[in-house]
Amino acid sequence: MVSDAVTDADVIVVGGGPGGATTAYHLAQSGLEVVLLEKAAYPREKVCGDGLTPRAVKQLIAMGIDTGPEAGWLRNRGLRIIGGGMRLELDWPDLAAYPGYGLVRPRTDFDELLARHAQKAGAQLHELANVTSVIRDDRSGRVVGVQVKDGRSWRAPLIIAADGNSSPLSRALGRHKRDDRPMGVAVRRYYATPRHDDDMLESWLELWDGDRLLPGYGWVFGMGDGTSNVGLGILNTSASFRNVDYKDLLVRWLAGMPPEWQYDEAHATGPVRGSALPMGFNRRPHYADGVLLVGDAGGMVNPMNGEGIAYAMESGAFAAEIAVQALARPEGPLRERALEVYPIGLQQMWGGYFTLGRTFVQLIGKPGVMKLITRHGLPHPVLMKFTLKLLANLTEPRGGDAMDRLINGLARIAPAA
Repeated sequence: MVSDAVTDADVIVVGGGPGGATTAYHLAQSGLEVVLLEKAAYPREKVCGDGLTPRAVKQLIAMGIDTGPEAGWLRNRGLRIIGGGMRLELDWPDLAAYPGYGLVRPRTDFDELLARHAQKAGAQLHELANVTSVIRDDRSGRVVGVQVKDGRSWRAPLIIAADGNSSPLSRALGRHKRDDRPMGVAVRRYYATPRHDDDMLESWLELWDGDRLLPGYGWVFGMGDGTSNVGLGILNTSASFRNVDYKDLLVRWLAGMPPEWQYDEAHATGPVRGSALPMGFNRRPHYADGVLLVGDAGGMVNPMNGEGIAYAMESGAFAAEIAVQALARPEGPLRERALEVYPIGLQQMWGGYFTLGRTFVQLIGKPGVMKLITRHGLPHPVLMKFTLKLLANLTEPRGGDAMDRLINGLARIAPAA
């Protein structure tokens, strides 16, 4: 515990993933002194589907990142849905608010690209900086710095935790996960395959093991580099959540794929890896005592589709906006009032929508409901277009068509708990 007034930066961002790098970029662009701490060294592995919807693409464009094919991105035009004996292709919605394409890029490359982009904007990037504890002011109890495993420390009037699902910084502050929020587990593996340059993200709504319907959903994302990212996810709303060997489940599902796709052991390019998906604001408060939570650290994964990157980047951009305004005010009540806008704003943006998502995952956790959806929903393209907009959270914020107005209206009236 210290009360040392010496600072090393205006803001310390803990975690160099998409949320942390986006936060650091916008802070640096605003002229603030920013320290970005990443516990590993780039490039480093992260478990993810590697697919970016138009929500995430919008954030990349806002950061001035070239998303063209010549810059190493594989574009996709929409989502292919497979289930109930049917195959349906849906283009991303044609909206003014979002670009009309998605992207694919490996996380080993994507995270470093964003972190280096933040560094070029002026952020001080420190790799191999594993934050293990916080430094508090003796008098106020406010967090004024962080300490890393090797003994180094940094101090700043504002700290942003973007350190992922496990969020050691949040745990050090006593901000633990809520058990009343959905949680998912995802596993994925890369395979050398002729399907590597698919221009659609592919979602399998039914996973079959012979004649048995397995509890989850799968994906196949072509990477454009000779491989596909193939994986599956299971929600804790399923009765089988704690009794499933996920790696074995992936192998058994892929055994039913056409052999020419090469999703087999002989063509695997790495091991099966898994990760948890913290959904629906499962950790709070999002601001207290000088620390804001961004992305997975604050449980900001969309319960509807398991998407986390877009929400990490959006919350990072919003956190940076709040930080810039707060630090322009003198230390004390005026600054705190500005910082307290952050959790309020998150609730306004996603609170109602995430409530709808929690209801949705409760329903699809029942195999009978999932079977009903695939058997009777997929044959109706208009209904599936509505479902795509709902699950991907892609609507015009103002105006739009009848589907947009209905989805936005449901999110507004749903309680933001």
